Amino acid sequence: MKIALDAMGGDHGPAPCIEGALSAAQDLDVDVVLVGDEKVLAEECRRLGCTDSRLSIRHAPQVVEMHESPATVARKKRDSSIWIATELVKSGEADAVVSPGNTGASMVASFFVLGLTKGVERPAIATSLPTLTGEAILLDVGANVDCSAQHLTQFAIMGNEYGKHLFRKPNPRVGLLSIGEEDSKGNEVTKEAFKILKGSALNFVGNVEGRDVYSGNADVVVCDGFIGNVALKISEGVAETIKKLLFKEISGSLLGRLAYPLIASPLKNLKRRIDYAEFGGAPLLGVNGITMICHGRSSAKAIKNAIRRAKGLAESRVDELIQRDIEESLAQSRLPEEPST
Repeated sequence: MKIALDAMGGDHGPAPCIEGALSAAQDLDVDVVLVGDEKVLAEECRRLGCTDSRLSIRHAPQVVEMHESPATVARKKRDSSIWIATELVKSGEADAVVSPGNTGASMVASFFVLGLTKGVERPAIATSLPTLTGEAILLDVGANVDCSAQHLTQFAIMGNEYGKHLFRKPNPRVGLLSIGEEDSKGNEVTKEAFKILKGSALNFVGNVEGRDVYSGNADVVVCDGFIGNVALKISEGVAETIKKLLFKEISGSLLGRLAYPLIASPLKNLKRRIDYAEFGGAPLLGVNGITMICHGRSSAKAIKNAIRRAKGLAESRVDELIQRDIEESLAQSRLPEEPST
């Protein structure tokens, strides 16, 4: 298994990427191609004492900066690390691409280089969220601002297949994010999507309200990219605020400091449950290949876990299974209705 890593795109430079790649090579039995400026990457590898033969370097003279328009990668930066890393997947030299760089650039590169899965109208970014019973998939979280009911249905189909892989469940529970549990709640798009999903072969559990996303009542939660991205950013902000408030309360009193040794272990477990580094990255579903999108501030641990998930998706051939499911759904929708008696 070989993973192409955009080693230049993150907020903290190539060091976390190289450290995460080295840890993945040693623990996950994968080869990692570090894509970026050869001179910079080679020097950083020397500084970090990285000599593992399972890590190699592919030169890419350009970098897409975080502030640049995603369209830049297609128009002016086809020698960038994210574009060349994606090309390695297209050519079969790598099984998946992982990038902590510009999210839009990753999407554009995947769209133009890998192409959309046959029958998929829009790709979707699927992220993992902690719940009371484990974790859930939320999609889309930023790839598409405006969606139709058909798009949401396709997101549900793609999320269902990803959920089968991630949770090892043959029939994940799929919910539609809305403003109420009743099928009459929501805007016209969500109400139409509800009707389609209710009649599908998916294990559709109905509408899911925002307050119930973390309950664990659904394994896959579907929404458009605007709502999904807002929900994700609010969730990240709440998690960070809770950590800071807990630390403030504990350190702000003598009783808190005395009690800390007794509650340190549960607090560490809580931090691990809500830490994005544990999930690593979010796959872009609906393209012909495995693309894993990471936080720009990803640590070495996050990079390693993103590589772990990319490897699992590639081994399970989730992209091919999504293609099969989409084709079956399209074929079903073309069948003529039986005449009423």
